[in-house]
Amino acid sequence: MDPYSVIIRPDVTERSMKLVETENKLVFVVSRDSTKGAIKSAVESLYEIEVEGVNTLITSKGLKKAYVKLSPKHRADEIATRIGIF
Repeated sequence: MDPYSVIIRPDVTERSMKLVETENKLVFVVSRDSTKGAIKSAVESLYEIEVEGVNTLITSKGLKKAYVKLSPKHRADEIATRIGIF
């Protein structure tokens, strides 16, 4: 899949900002039919980072969110600043 069709936008909420600071995770709203493997490869190719793991959930509004845990050699707050979240 095309990385731009997998990742719709970063999720910018208080909870997701806390995850950036405490757990080295980024949160994205992704397309409903994307898989964890497709999300991982899309994040790695778009932002040139290594991903340790991906968890997903579907909200009550029907959006699919991906919680992306970065490898220890990458800092989520630096990546968030680079993509314009902070």
